[in-house]
Formats: sequence, structure tokens, C-alpha cells
Amino acid sequence: MFMDDLRARVWNQVQNKGLRVFAQFLSPEVLEDAARVCERRLSANPLNLARLAWLGVACALYLAKNFANVLTITFKLLADSSAFETPPPRKSRRLPARGRKRSKHDPRRADPTMVSEEAFAKARKLMPLGYWTALVMLLADRFAREQAEALRWKRFRLLALDGTLLNLPRRQSLRDHFGAARNQKGGQTPQARLLLLQFPLTRVPYRFALAPKSKAEKTLAASLVAELQANDLLLIDRGFWSFGLFCQIEGQQAFFAIRQIKQAQLKVIRHLGPHDTLVRFAPKDKSWRRQGLPPALTLRRIGYQIRGFRPSALITNVTDPALISRQEWLGLTADAAGQVLDQALYHRRWEIETTFAEMKVRQGLKQLRSRTPQSMYYEIASHVLLYLMVRWLVVQAAQRHGDDPLRLSFTEALREIQDQLPALITGSAQRVRTILLPRLLARIAGHRVPERLGRHYPRPNDTKTRNLGNGRRQLPSKLAG
Repeated sequence: MFMDDLRARVWNQVQNKGLRVFAQFLSPEVLEDAARVCERRLSANPLNLARLAWLGVACALYLAKNFANVLTITFKLLADSSAFETPPPRKSRRLPARGRKRSKHDPRRADPTMVSEEAFAKARKLMPLGYWTALVMLLADRFAREQAEALRWKRFRLLALDGTLLNLPRRQSLRDHFGAARNQKGGQTPQARLLLLQFPLTRVPYRFALAPKSKAEKTLAASLVAELQANDLLLIDRGFWSFGLFCQIEGQQAFFAIRQIKQAQLKVIRHLGPHDTLVRFAPKDKSWRRQGLPPALTLRRIGYQIRGFRPSALITNVTDPALISRQEWLGLTADAAGQVLDQALYHRRWEIETTFAEMKVRQGLKQLRSRTPQSMYYEIASHVLLYLMVRWLVVQAAQRHGDDPLRLSFTEALREIQDQLPALITGSAQRVRTILLPRLLARIAGHRVPERLGRHYPRPNDTKTRNLGNGRRQLPSKLAG
């Protein structure tokens, strides 16, 4: 570890100056509280938990450089600025005696702007995933308190839940830990499972879970659902259909909506309106009763059909049509051409699909570089934290300029942050506060994404049109769920 005073002083400046655009979120109090939540302490070590968190965010931004070079870049920016003057090197008792050769494994360097990757790798192994989870939890809870009205739809706080698989570098250690999927050529690609609980009206993550591919999505979902509060409305993909999950949500006085699966056995109790009924869901699996769950649930079934698609139905425990009408759930208003125009409440769930696309493609979560399970947890979690903070900045920019956060470009926001990093590092505190940050929010608000209502992707009628371009099948409409 780097214990000399010079590097410790540089690290303090890196922490305070390196990414000051996020300093309002990753405050010293938040970093200390996260350590307390995961029952760790922040030591005085230059590579302690708080500084490793800052480094993780920087690595998620600088995708083209390795972990050690990210620190070197920051050190050089500080050394070249007037805010930091590098003193002449002093003699250390730990340096090898004259005539003795320094070991290649010695993490210390003669140049203070050079950082040993060995020291970083050693410190990173000691950083638990629980610290990242605590950071996201603390920031998301603060965001939810400050932006409570922006997250609500009527009386409900709206959330969405979904998961994705992340392809990892082809290393045997990653295959052994995370599991792998066999491709068409017989190769095995390591994959990790990532679940997000998100505020779809702002696309800000609320909670996340990261685990090996073998870990079932429904099991991970139960740990995230435990974070729901009363009057939360959770939008779920039908892959999470589970009687136990439904009972867990109801037990927390929360609500859910999910598309019906084909195997579900529902008994009609009474009709509420056209294609709108109360139903009784009693699973055949008796194991739920042994867990102390009720024998059945009373739910609401809302049937619908989009032109060109098979009939489908929405299942929810919001049984009162006065709270949410069938029209509000589905938004099936169409123009003369039959294209759906209104934004349906349930299909706000698709915002989490956009989040996965932004994280993987725009932010670079598909370009993972770690080679061990510990470092892979570190890298993926840092991407989640970075995405949360960038999205928070987008919300601030939208509110300051009177716009919808979903109408501002995440890609351009990320580019604006990257372009302003050198100025943020070398600028004075007053200049950052009064000029640079307001200018950054104005630039983010200037990149507006137009609404594209009515887009649809009809299902091909024959096999000749099923493959498009590079062999990828044409996507169905968002309203297909």
C-alpha cells in the first residue's frame, strides 16, 4: 500500500477534485454512512473504501484506459495545475539501499504520478459488494426524499423491476464463479446476472442485485421487493410470475402489475366492465401453504389485444377501477391508422429496458475489463453507481429548465460530463460552484430527445421477412410488453 505522505495528500485532492460534478452526491458523510451500513470502517489508507469508490466511478468513465492509468491521469492533471505543486522527492527508509535492485513486485514508484496496479488490485479485493449496495441505497433514498413528487403517479410511487445477463471476459475464473452460457460455436461465455429496481419516471435506480448466472431471478427479486414501501406500485415483467412474490408485495401494503402467463389458472369472481374482471388465483403448488401464505389471492384481470398480436391480459392487485381505470392501465387510444398513441401506465415498465441499453451500450457496461470475480463485482457495481449519479444530474437539469427527465439524452449528458472533467479537476471551488456546474446542467438540458409516439413494429407474416439486416429479428411493439 502507498503509505507515504505525498501520495496520501494527492489522494485527498483526487477525492475532492477528481470528479467534483458528483461531489454533491458522494459526500464524506455518505461515504462514511455506507461504511457503517456494511460494518466496515474508513481507514486513513490512501486506498480505503471511499477512495476506491471514487476510483471505480472514474474507471467507468475512462473506458479506454486500465485502472492504474486512470489514477495516473488524475495525478498528472493535478501536478500540471497551479492548485498542486509537487514537492521534491524525499528519502525514505523503505527504499532499497544503494546498489540493490528494486523488486518488480514492489508497489512503490519513484515518480509520484505513477501508480502501482498491484497495490490497487490488493486493496480492491478487500472492498465488499455490500459497500456498493449501501452507497446506492443511501443515494437512492435521498433522491426519493428530494424528488418524491417526480416519482409519483396519482397516489402511487411508481417502480419497475427487471433483470439482464452481462457477458463477461472469457476467463476460467469468471466461468467457475459466475457460470457460462454455451453459444452456437460451442464456446462458453461467462455471464453475471444483474437485477434493477428502478423509478421509471426518471430512470434512476433504486436498488440493485448482482449475482452469478445460476442464481434464479425470482430469488433475487424477493430481496429487492423487500425494499418496497406502502403504496408503491411495482411494474413487473411476466418472467417474474410467482405466487410467493405477489404475496410478499401485498404483505408490504404495496401493489403490482404483471402480464398473465399462459399457465395461470384464474377463476372469474365477477365482471367490472368490458374485458375487466375480478379473479381468484389459487396455485396448484401446495408448498406455498406450508410457507404460511394464504390459499388464494383476489386479483384483477384486464384483457386487451393489439392489432397484429395475440390476446393478452394484465394482472394487478389494484382491484378498484376508480383508482386506476382500464384506459389508464393500457392507454389504447389509436389514430386513424390504428397506431397506439397514449403512453400506457403498465408499459412504463419499458423504461427499465432503456436503462439496460444505456448502461450496456452508451455507458460501456459491455466493455468489462476485470479478470477475477472480486474485481468484476467492483467494476459492475461502479457502473450502477455512475449511472445513478448521471441520471440524477439529468433530473436536476430537467427541473432547472422545465423539461421531462426522460426527454433529455443520457448519451449526450455522459459526453458533457466527460468533456468537462479537466476543467472540474483544475478549477477553483468557486468557479465550479458558480460557473461550471450550472453550465453543465444547461448543456445537458440542451440535448433533447423528441417523443416518438405511435411507433410500432408489426409482426412479420412470413418467414421471408423474419430476419432483418444482420440476422436480428424485428422487435415487437412496446405494447407487447
